[in-house]
This record gives sequence, C-alpha cells and structure tokens, in this order.
Amino acid sequence: MKNCRKKHVRSKWEYDESHVITALRVKKKNNEYLLPESVDLECVKYCVVYDNNTSTLEVLLKDDDDDSDSDSAGKGVVPGAAIEYGRILTRLTRHPVYILKGGYERFSGTYHFLRTQKIIWMPQELDAFQPYPIEIMPGEVFLGNFSQACDPKIQKDLKIKAHVNVSMDTGPFFAGDPDRLLHIQIEDSPEAQILPFLRHMCHFIGISRSCAAIIAYLMHCNEQTLQRSWAYVKKCKNNMCPNRGLVSQLLEWEKTILGDSITNIKDPLY
Repeated sequence: MKNCRKKHVRSKWEYDESHVITALRVKKKNNEYLLPESVDLECVKYCVVYDNNTSTLEVLLKDDDDDSDSDSAGKGVVPGAAIEYGRILTRLTRHPVYILKGGYERFSGTYHFLRTQKIIWMPQELDAFQPYPIEIMPGEVFLGNFSQACDPKIQKDLKIKAHVNVSMDTGPFFAGDPDRLLHIQIEDSPEAQILPFLRHMCHFIGISRSCAAIIAYLMHCNEQTLQRSWAYVKKCKNNMCPNRGLVSQLLEWEKTILGDSITNIKDPLY
C-alpha cells in the first residue's frame, strides 16, 4: 500500500519512493518458524525475507550414511531457511515476497552503512528516509537522480569514483576532472541527441540520462540486444521510461553493436 502510516511500526521498515518495505529476519522457536503478527504485514508493499546466510535458493545436503564418491548420490535438494519462510509468507500477503541473497552476513558486509538495530520507526523518521540510487551492477554501477548525485553521504557510502551526468545541471563532484566526470548537456526531450555520445559514455563506464545510457552500456559491455538490456534495467528500476527519441537511438546503437537491428521497439513494452 502506498503512503501507509502508523503510530509505531513493529518491524524493520525502509521508506522508498512512497512505498513501505519491511525486512523480516527468520527466527525459530521450538524448531518452528515464527510468523509475524498480521499488523506487521498489512501495510507491506514489498516483503524481503532474510536469514543469516542464504547464498543460493536451494541447499544440497549429503546423507552421512552414504560413502559413495558420486556427486549426486546420497544428496537431496532442500530449500534454505529464508526460502522456506518466504513460502509461508506468500500465503499471508497478496504482494511478492523477495529473498535477500547472501542473507544478513553478505548484506551487512556490503552495505554496513544501512545496518540498524532499531525496530520501531516514527512516521516523521519514515518521511526523512532518503533512498539510495538503484544498484545496476553490484558495487560498480548505480542509477540515481541529480539530488542523489549531489549528496555527499551517498557518494561516501557507495564509494562513487566517477559520474556521468546527462542533464543540463552541473553537480558539485569531480568538477574539472575529465577522468572522473563526463557531463553531457542534453535536454530530456524526444529531440535530444544522445547517440553521438554513447560510445564515449560506454568507454567512460558510468550512468546516464539516465536509463538510456545504462541500457547502452549493458548492450556494449555484454554485446547483447536492446531487449535484453532493457529487461535487466527495468527489473532494477521498474518506473524507467526513456522517451521515444532515445529509444530509437538505442535501436541504432544495437545495430552498431550487433551489426543489425534485432529488437522491435514498436512493441508496447518500449
């Protein structure tokens, strides 16, 4: 649910673009999973389940009584703790349930600046939360807005080393350093010409106005179609919507990368 408010929130919440998110850590008592109170789920748009360390969606267990050297003998595939718990939660909420890969260990090691022991948040604190940029390639490429690009805390936390700024505005970071700042001044309009800059942006390795250059970079880096790159970025940032002029130029970029135009941009998806 959007814009949901409560006097006290009884789980770990994050506020992101007017949606409420909760992360529920797997706990056991008497060998049974503890389900959250219904009040903990009534305002949840996205539910993220995590345990201490879930690195894969399934865990292989070997039968101790089997001395066979075969890789497959004596082994069974069982769900990890977070996956099993997530399946239980899918019966309690109409929205998707996500599994945090790597669990608490990996997340806290990579994003230590987001860790907290706090479990109760006041509405004013939820309103004060500032979302971080979308992570496109873990620890390497992020997609954010101009405000995030100007936030020194975000720059420090994510260890940002360079910016690709495709807008008419000038940011405060890396000014005068051509090795760390690529500023392409174009308007966000169907007439804007981004194609002449795509190869330079891809070699610079960065982010763009904004989704169009990320897509172009993935096409270049992985030698893949516009369709596949589009789907990947859409999964990371589901509200992306490059204008038609930029989409047409991405199709030309696909022809440059792959030697032919493969994606059908007449599809309503684009």
